[in-house]
Amino acid sequence: MGPLRFTHALVSRVSAAYKSLTGSDLELAKKQHEVYVRLLRDLGLDVIELPPDDDLPRGVFIEDTAVVCNGIALMAKPKDQNRRKEVDTVRVVLKKELELPIVEIKNESSYLEGGDVLFTGREIFVGLSDFTNEAGARAVANAFPEFPCTPIKISEPNKHLKSFVTVAGPEVLCVSASQGSQDVIKRIEREATHTYQTITVPEDNAANVIYCNGTLIHRAAADTPLSAKVFAEKVDFPRKGIVMSELAKHSTGLSSCALLVRGIRHIRSL
Repeated sequence: MGPLRFTHALVSRVSAAYKSLTGSDLELAKKQHEVYVRLLRDLGLDVIELPPDDDLPRGVFIEDTAVVCNGIALMAKPKDQNRRKEVDTVRVVLKKELELPIVEIKNESSYLEGGDVLFTGREIFVGLSDFTNEAGARAVANAFPEFPCTPIKISEPNKHLKSFVTVAGPEVLCVSASQGSQDVIKRIEREATHTYQTITVPEDNAANVIYCNGTLIHRAAADTPLSAKVFAEKVDFPRKGIVMSELAKHSTGLSSCALLVRGIRHIRSL
């Protein structure tokens, strides 16, 4: 099984606390999340749904809680203390249900969120952002020494690396035409140990995609009409468009709502 193929997805249902986020629509978020989970199941993933926690408005953005790669889970260490409970919940599932080896960050000065970690299948890039610092990036490099690991400076505030660049296929990266995204891809191309093709989309919020089990998941035409057209023209393998307008307002986008895992056991839903 290749590095971009997965057996499981951890997701967390939208909690009532989500409505505390500025300008949020709780019912729309729930509907969009249900469609998202259904699509993950359609791709053959065994989806483990965590129950909503009404203390955690951002709990649905589960990607930030861990970095899972090559059969090992590195637990994140959010700078925001209010998000540490999310990490604790996911740790239990990864350890008890999926039986993955767990790596913890011991350095108290380290900060790391999963939305800043991009695994291309060949190497790892870690965004140095408002959410992840150099000590956090070193923790990623130490946890996965078998892969080259390169820190990438993120200049824009309150943005993760995956807001600007994601994997769109085998050795294919997706970026937007925005200045921030172009700056990031230039840094990646300068530092990368491998060569990648790029798909450039016109809308900023369309750069965040998921490539899973041979299928590209991207924002639907209803969300990003110009970018959906680019995907239709450039992508010659299976793809699915999905509306994520509500959940994407408060996150990096599509990737933020799932933690993709390659495991060996059949896992029940919680």
